[in-house]
Amino acid sequence: MTLDEQLAIIRRGLVAVIPEEELASRLRLGRPLRVKLGVDPTAPDIHLGHTVPLRKLRQMQDLGHQAVLIIGDFTARIGDPSGRNTSRPPLSPAAIEANARTYEAQVFRILDPARTEVRRNSEWLAALGLDAVIRLAAQATVARMLEREDFRRRYAAGTPIGLHELLYPLLQGYDSVVVQADIELGGTDQTFNLLVGRDLQRHAGGVGQVALVLPLLEGLDGTNKMSKSLGNHVGIAEAPESMYGKIMSISDELMLRYYELLSDAGAERLDAIRAGRVHPMDAKKALAHELVARFHGPEAAERAATFFAERFQKRTAHAPTRKTVRTDAEDVWICQLLKEVGFAASTSEARRLAAQGAVRVDGTAVGADFRFRRGVHRLLAVGRRRLAEIVFEPPRA
Repeated sequence: MTLDEQLAIIRRGLVAVIPEEELASRLRLGRPLRVKLGVDPTAPDIHLGHTVPLRKLRQMQDLGHQAVLIIGDFTARIGDPSGRNTSRPPLSPAAIEANARTYEAQVFRILDPARTEVRRNSEWLAALGLDAVIRLAAQATVARMLEREDFRRRYAAGTPIGLHELLYPLLQGYDSVVVQADIELGGTDQTFNLLVGRDLQRHAGGVGQVALVLPLLEGLDGTNKMSKSLGNHVGIAEAPESMYGKIMSISDELMLRYYELLSDAGAERLDAIRAGRVHPMDAKKALAHELVARFHGPEAAERAATFFAERFQKRTAHAPTRKTVRTDAEDVWICQLLKEVGFAASTSEARRLAAQGAVRVDGTAVGADFRFRRGVHRLLAVGRRRLAEIVFEPPRA
């Protein structure tokens, strides 16, 4: 493959390459480049928004480069302030560890394990002494930090900014120094952090990484960045029926965006959809099938499509009602859930229903010991006439 061909593949789908002129010179080095992507395990599962940079990372692997995946188990203690209007609530070490394990298990649905180096940044950040942190902090100014859009916006509005949040870009940048990254991937909200990493590498005597900036994927609401905390996400480990149903629920406008950022469909197919030569419903079904098949296999995608058609298109059952469950828990016992949404008068009745095979989650019968997971499961049904979409929300203050 020629240099120009490689550059065309790498640039596809990017918002920016910073600095543009250095990407080609890195590729001319004639060795596998170290391509870094950092993810903080602030939620249990990877969602489709995470897969945008992960798929670009896999693309770099297919071009012969080395993926360096940083699991930010230390930086998750701070919480990435990028794009946020308030400080993140702190997570417990146990929650971070549990989330990190799910990330490590799920990334290889996309990445090639043979070309992936997985590191946790607690390896080096936990060992930094106060003197090292002070030296690191001395390499940036408050004025420089306030150039970051979200910090600047919060400062102007009088919204508190914790000193620990100002350290976050430096710690992310220090990761690049340690792993000797040639390239770092990140969304548009990460641009500042990627360039801090480049500055720190140059300060340490290195060349400085090239930043590949990717677009952010909007969530199901079509407005906000996909986020589990906003409940607008599609997890890659979700049940096939849930994933399929969520994709079918998006607007026609958002469908085009998902095709651009998530689909392997070619330009000709996209042009046909944009021009109206493909019915939006057919296009959406094809997208839902493609994404479910990618993470669960083609047979699961066929079952999900059949389930959706029988439930919602053929009207063999009522359309789901939306039921809100107010809890901070990551999962709820199925019998308690049935009682809470009014599908059973008591947990004893719920047990009997489950024992009879009448209780289904995302189209699959479940027993009385089942736990309904936030962000993984979506539809709860009892018999043929009671169907609900379960939404988890925090308890009211």
